[in-house]
Amino acid sequence: MTDRTLAGQVLAQARKALVGKDEVLSKALLAILAGGHILLEDIPGVGKTTLAVAFSRALGLQYKRVQFTPDVMPSDLTGFSIYNKATGEMDYQPGALLCNLFLADELNRATSRTQSALLEAMEEGQVTVDGKSHPVPDPFLVIATQNPAGASGTQPLPDSQMDRFMVRLTVGYPGGEAELEMLRRKGKGNPMDTVEQVASPRELEEARRAVAAVYLSDEVGAYIVRLSAATRGHEGLSQGCSPRATLAVASMARAAAWVQGRDYVLPEDVRAVFADTVRHRLTLTARALSEGRDPVEEVLSQVAAPKAP
Repeated sequence: MTDRTLAGQVLAQARKALVGKDEVLSKALLAILAGGHILLEDIPGVGKTTLAVAFSRALGLQYKRVQFTPDVMPSDLTGFSIYNKATGEMDYQPGALLCNLFLADELNRATSRTQSALLEAMEEGQVTVDGKSHPVPDPFLVIATQNPAGASGTQPLPDSQMDRFMVRLTVGYPGGEAELEMLRRKGKGNPMDTVEQVASPRELEEARRAVAAVYLSDEVGAYIVRLSAATRGHEGLSQGCSPRATLAVASMARAAAWVQGRDYVLPEDVRAVFADTVRHRLTLTARALSEGRDPVEEVLSQVAAPKAP
């Protein structure tokens, strides 16, 4: 299966479940191909969970979901050890994180202790219980949803957690025609039942390796570094991009190039993914917030891009 074929077929299946949201579906697929995790921030009921389930079905991924509430414990995610009387040893019982695609629904309703249980799996691909490490399946992906800041029963995710999500996306309300199409489809049955598997976990792994091999020239790499550096010295930001953000932008740009059938990254690829990749990692100053400024767009307009070869 070629790059365009894989991306196109997966997107076609996801569109069956989520109507009128091609842009957010495309960006989510880029993050999946880049090997990153996805944070979906929006009000309840706009299709965040639907997006995650649709991709899991189209890609044939083992899928688990946890609805986060204050009483969810870290062991619910990582698993726990239980004494086996027959063997006299402690047996490991896997938690919800031991899957290919883990949906953390309303993550910011959980306690900070439970939120932190995700960090090791997201960064190192393993969980540690009673001093023993257990690898998560390959491929592994976290799609987390969170309600807008200030919503009832929520607490902000710490910066260290936010920085581990490759992108933050917003689904948003559907347009009038799209919402009408949703009603038509629902009248014929559950649209999710029409989503078919068109790729396998092995094919996803192969695609990820191909994305990682996409050529990033020194000129384009330097452009990404200049963009990141500009956020660190921007007057409207009290916290700029981390080095992890720089690496994430490069990975997303590689995925954007690969989906378009190229084996090299252009500056346009970087510009297309920069905002969604870094915006959730930045902290605006009080003045920038009060003035309604968008430092990300300002950085993109001020930092000169290299000329394409």
